[in-house]
Amino acid sequence: MNTDEHGHVIEVTDLRRVYGGGFEAVRGITFSVRRGEVFALLGTNGAGKTSTVELLEGLARPAGGRVRILGHDPHAERDAVRPRTGVMLQEGGFPSELTVAETVRMWAGCVSGARPPREALALVGLERRAGVRVKQLSGGERRRLDLALALLGRPEVLFLDEPTTGLDAEGRQATWELVRALRDDGTTVLLTTHYLEEAEDLADRLAILHAGRIAATGTPGEVTAAQPSRISFELPHGYFVGDLPSLGELGVVGHEVEGNVVRLRTRELQRTATGVLVWARRAGVELRRLDVRSASLEEAFLRIAHEASVETVEKNEEYAA
Repeated sequence: MNTDEHGHVIEVTDLRRVYGGGFEAVRGITFSVRRGEVFALLGTNGAGKTSTVELLEGLARPAGGRVRILGHDPHAERDAVRPRTGVMLQEGGFPSELTVAETVRMWAGCVSGARPPREALALVGLERRAGVRVKQLSGGERRRLDLALALLGRPEVLFLDEPTTGLDAEGRQATWELVRALRDDGTTVLLTTHYLEEAEDLADRLAILHAGRIAATGTPGEVTAAQPSRISFELPHGYFVGDLPSLGELGVVGHEVEGNVVRLRTRELQRTATGVLVWARRAGVELRRLDVRSASLEEAFLRIAHEASVETVEKNEEYAA
C-alpha cells in the first residue's frame, strides 16, 4: 500500500497545465483524496476538469506542481500506477461489430488479475446483453459497458468521467449504488459530473473549479452552507415588506420584492421562517405561495459561476478601457 504520510491516495499540489500558445488551463490547484473516499471534481465548461483528470491519469506531464497517485508519479511511474487504477472515459470507442462479451474478454486480456467477464458484466447489469453487438446497445448500455471495463482490474483508484450520462433514472440509481459499494470496499473514486444532484448524493468531498482554479472545496454540506437559504411568499393586498418585523432581527441577509412577492435570503433558516410565520399568525394574514428552501449545491455552483463571470466581464471592461 503506497499513500502519503497522511493516508492520501491522491495528492495534488500546486498543479499547473499549460497548452501551446501559453494558455494556462490549470492554474495552481491543490487537493487530496483519502483511501475509500468519493471526491467529485465539478466546474463550468472550460473550468479545467478534463485537463486536471488527464494529469492525474498520467496522460500528460504537468507544467508545474506535483501529482501522486498511490505514492507514485502517474506519468513518470506509469507502470507502477496503471495496473492499480481504473478509468471510465466519457466515450469508450468500442469496435462496433464485437459483442459485449467479446469486448470484455478482449479488454481483460490487457488487464492484470482481471475479474471474470461475467462478473464484470453482472456488476453493471449487462449479463443478459452479453451476446449483443456493441452497435446495438443503447447509449446508456454503452456507458455501463464503459464502467464494466473500468472495473475489470479491481482498481484501488477509479476515475469516473461523467459516468451516468445517457442513463435513465433507474440506471443512474444503480450506478450510484455500485459506486457506494465500491467505496465501502475501500476503492477511492474521483468523479467528474455535470449532475450536481449526483455529486451531492455521492461525494464525501468535492471541489468546484472555475478558470483553472479551485473556487470552493469541502464536503457538500460545507460548500452549500456558505450559501444563504431562501424563503418566499406573497403578501396579502395592502401589506408591504415594511410591515414585517425588522429583517435584521429575523436574520435576513438580503431580500427582493416583486409586486406582492417577497424573497428573503437567510443563513438562519429556522429563525427567519419562525419569525415570519409568527408575524403572519399575529397579523391574521395568510402567506400564499409560501416556499422555504435550504441552500443546495446547485445554488452554490450557480452563484460561483455567476460571480466568476461578473469578475471576468469587469476585467475585460477594465482591459478595454
